[in-house]
Amino acid sequence: MVNLKIATAQFENRSGDKAYNLSVIEKLSGEAAAKGAQVIAFHECSVTGYTFARKLSRKQMLDLAETIPEGKSLRRLQEIAARFNITILAGLFEKDEQDNLFKAYVCIDQNGLVARYRKLHPFINPYLTAGNEYCIFEIHGWKCGILICYDNNIIENVRATRLLGADLIFMPHVTMCTPSSRPGAGFVDPLLWKNRETDPTSLRLEFDGMKGRDWLMKWLPARAYDNGIYVVFSNPVGMDDDQLKNGCSMIIDPFGDILAECRSFEDSFVTAVLNPEKLTQAGGYRYLKARRPDLYREIIGMEHKPEQKVIWLKPEEDQN
Repeated sequence: MVNLKIATAQFENRSGDKAYNLSVIEKLSGEAAAKGAQVIAFHECSVTGYTFARKLSRKQMLDLAETIPEGKSLRRLQEIAARFNITILAGLFEKDEQDNLFKAYVCIDQNGLVARYRKLHPFINPYLTAGNEYCIFEIHGWKCGILICYDNNIIENVRATRLLGADLIFMPHVTMCTPSSRPGAGFVDPLLWKNRETDPTSLRLEFDGMKGRDWLMKWLPARAYDNGIYVVFSNPVGMDDDQLKNGCSMIIDPFGDILAECRSFEDSFVTAVLNPEKLTQAGGYRYLKARRPDLYREIIGMEHKPEQKVIWLKPEEDQN
C-alpha cells in the first residue's frame, strides 16, 4: 500500500435529472483529477436524486432505476473515469432482472465496474429491497468498503466491514437537517438557502448547529477512531427535493481527525492524502487486536427482529 489521494464531493442534485447530475459529476471529477486525486466519492443517489423518491410508485421507481453494470449511467461514469483517469464512486437506484429494486452505490474505473453495494437499511421508498451482504474491494492496493447512510448508524455494520479487511470505508449519505426525537433536530428553512448570498451567517448557523454538523460530530469521527479506519463521508448541499441539506463532506483519518472538509455552499470537493502508516499507529488497530469475541459472540448473534423507524417520514411514506 502506498499513499492514496482521495476527493470527496458535494453538490446540489436535481431530482430525477440524471443528465444534469452526471454533468456535475463529470465537472468535479475532472477538477479533482487535475489536482492529483486518484479517487472521488459522491453522495447517496447522486446520479438520480434521493428524497423525491419517497413519492414515487413502483412503476416510476422501475423507470428511474437501472441495471448494473449495463445501465446507461454506469457506462457514462466509466467514460468519465477513463477520460480523467480517476476512480469514481456514486449512487443510484438499481433494478435486477426480476425487477427487484435496490439502493445501490458503485465504484467505477476506466475498465468498468469495480464494486457494487446495496444499502442494508433502505427506507425512502416502500418498494426497495434491502441488501444482504457487505462489500470489500480494492482501489490501488487499499482494501475498501461501502456503507450507505443509515447503515452506518448500526455500529455492527462498520465493525463487520472493518473485520472483513476494510482500511477505508466510503460512507455516502443524504442526511442531517430533518426532524428527530433528538433535541435540536429539525428541517432548515429553504428560504435561508435562497438568501445564502445576502445572509450566509444565518444559514451557516443552522447548518453547523444541532440540526446539522454538531450532530454529525457526535458519532462520525468515532466510527473512524474506534475501528482504526479512514472514513470518506459524502453528502449533498442545497435543496434535495423539498429538503435542504448541509453538505459537510469530509475525510477522517484513523485517529478520528478531520483531514479535509467541504465548507462551501457551492458544488465543490476537497482532497486528502491517505497514509497507510496511520492504520497501525491508531488506537483502533490495537483495540481490534485486543478483542475477546468469546465474551460476546453469542450476545451479538442473539435472535433479533429488526425494527427501523424514520421519524421525518409520514406513516404512508414509511415502509415500516
